[in-house]
Amino acid sequence: MLNGKTIFIAGHARLPQGMAAKSVFETLTITAEVDSKYGVILEASCTLATAHGREFIGRLLKGMSLQDGIDEAIDAIQTYYKGKATNALIAALKDLDLHFKQIKAEHPVKQKQL
Repeated sequence: MLNGKTIFIAGHARLPQGMAAKSVFETLTITAEVDSKYGVILEASCTLATAHGREFIGRLLKGMSLQDGIDEAIDAIQTYYKGKATNALIAALKDLDLHFKQIKAEHPVKQKQL
C-alpha cells in the first residue's frame, strides 16, 4: 500500500542489561507503518529477540491511532507484556509518537472540504 497514504516511523530506546536482544542490539526499536491521515498503526514490529515477541507487540499496537495519544498503547504493553523490555518498549513508543507529531507538524494532511 505504498500510495502516499502511509508513513514509516521508527522509535528507539536503550535496552536493559540481561536481555537476549542486548547481545545483538544496543537499542530497542519499534517500527510502524502508519496511516498518514488518521494516525492508525497498520503494521508494527520491534527488535525483541524472538519472532514471537516481535509479532506479539505488532498485534498489540495494530489498529491503535497515534492521533488519540499513546496512553492506550502504553496501558496495553504494561498489561499484556510481562518481560524485561517493558520500559524500553514504552520509551521507544514515546519516541515513535514524538516522530509522528513532528511529521504531522511539518506536513499536515489537507482535509477535503465538504
